[in-house]
Amino acid sequence: MGGTQAGGPQPFPDNFRSDTLALMRAYLNNPVGVRNAGMAEPVQREVGGRQFYVSCLHFTPRESDGSYKGVRERAVIFVNGRGDRVVDQTGDLCAGAVYAPFPELEKMTR
Repeated sequence: MGGTQAGGPQPFPDNFRSDTLALMRAYLNNPVGVRNAGMAEPVQREVGGRQFYVSCLHFTPRESDGSYKGVRERAVIFVNGRGDRVVDQTGDLCAGAVYAPFPELEKMTR
């Protein structure tokens, strides 16, 4: 995290869906063929001692050999209203997340 962030309340990430797609396209080795995609609305969670909006995802990615193993859960952290990073260790960040279908994640291309 850079040192340029303003303190105070974080703005709601209005473009959270498109920001998440952009982050996930870069994050996944193979963004094509994702199944069972769901996304929770961004909620404020404590990250590193500060409140940020966090949106949780679950999805089944296609492995490099073309197979599918299991559902993954990831958290997307938004800083100053923009998608900032994808977190592998979701822990409490995604506790109680309510997922809605996220078909855009299943339609990603390279």
